[in-house]
Amino acid sequence: MDLDWSAEHRAFRDEVRAFLDAELTPELRAIGRSLTSVYCQREPAIRWQKILHRRGWVAPAWPVADGGCGWDLPRRYIFASELAAAGAPPLSPMGLGMCGPVLLAYGTPEQKARFLPPMLSGDEFWCQGYSEPGSGSDLASLQMSARDEGDHFLCNGHKIWTTHANVSDWCFCLVRTSQEKILQLGITFLLIDMRSPGVEVRPILSLSGEHIQNEIFFTDVKVPKANAVGEVGKGWTVAKYLMEFERGGSVSAPGLRVRLERIRHMADAADVSPDQRLSASRGFMARLAAADIEIEALAQTELRVMAGVADGKGAGPASSLLKTVSTELSQRLTELAVEAAGHYAAPWQPHTVSPGGPTPNLAGGFAAVGPANVYTTIAKYFNDRAGSIYAGTNEIQRNIMAKAVLGL
Repeated sequence: MDLDWSAEHRAFRDEVRAFLDAELTPELRAIGRSLTSVYCQREPAIRWQKILHRRGWVAPAWPVADGGCGWDLPRRYIFASELAAAGAPPLSPMGLGMCGPVLLAYGTPEQKARFLPPMLSGDEFWCQGYSEPGSGSDLASLQMSARDEGDHFLCNGHKIWTTHANVSDWCFCLVRTSQEKILQLGITFLLIDMRSPGVEVRPILSLSGEHIQNEIFFTDVKVPKANAVGEVGKGWTVAKYLMEFERGGSVSAPGLRVRLERIRHMADAADVSPDQRLSASRGFMARLAAADIEIEALAQTELRVMAGVADGKGAGPASSLLKTVSTELSQRLTELAVEAAGHYAAPWQPHTVSPGGPTPNLAGGFAAVGPANVYTTIAKYFNDRAGSIYAGTNEIQRNIMAKAVLGL
């Protein structure tokens, strides 16, 4: 079996590398490599998105007719790998990776014409209104209401853990348009303008000190009926389609590989004698090697799932597998990084890194402590604790796999 890229795909890889050398500025590289969150702040993310948009490389998996690249699987994977290796900041997945695919599958021609172009260009920034204070992984129990008022819905309710709601222009929301005995019925997928009267955003600060998450209060918010995606009352079907993209619609292995190599370099720190370095610890290096093997297994699974999606198959329960494995591997890497950083992991110093949002409680003027490759360690460790909770807890994902794959 030939596992190498074809000459055509190697030429594409060289084209991507040349583009990154020319267009990915040192400032953007520094931001990407010093991120402590899975999300980048709006301003640098949009700046990079507009560069990609000019090249036509914003949406690798979207059809060409809708403004995407229409790339085959190898090109998409090569592109993701080269972005990770170069340290490019990630684009927000809320629009391009979640709402966009939903509109492609369920949107009307008018909705596609209105929302897809500014989503691609970065002129409109999106957030996701799913979780509520009493409805997280049990999402079907959501209670935010949308009452039919003729040509519009009147929305009232409360969403929580909404990433970047404070800087978003639009929110795709799950709302309850009717009360039914089966909770999954009576839910509608609705697009809400965040500038609408009655929308209030309040910040939530994370353990890492970042303001990324928010809660949103909706009080008598008018939303045109034209903003309902799919059939009214059947939004759960739309939501399930979107969650396959949220949980398994992108590739994680390339970025995990880059992080593992950084930990390998940290373990070989030059400021201690060779026999005291963690790279001399058989136990530590064995755990690093085990993580390396699992990342390779994840990569092969991602390629298999992407190939199925490219052939028109849904990701199905494999999306739960990818979400579970990738987030738990990421958490394990943060633990190895803390061990490799040693006492340098103790200081909390977000002023030296690129958090996913502002850190309002941080006073300025502090000097950096330790070598540069440890600055992200503790903030990334704290931020990644949420990885096994967001997009449906990993316990829920295991239940899905048990039912769908094992028939339990």
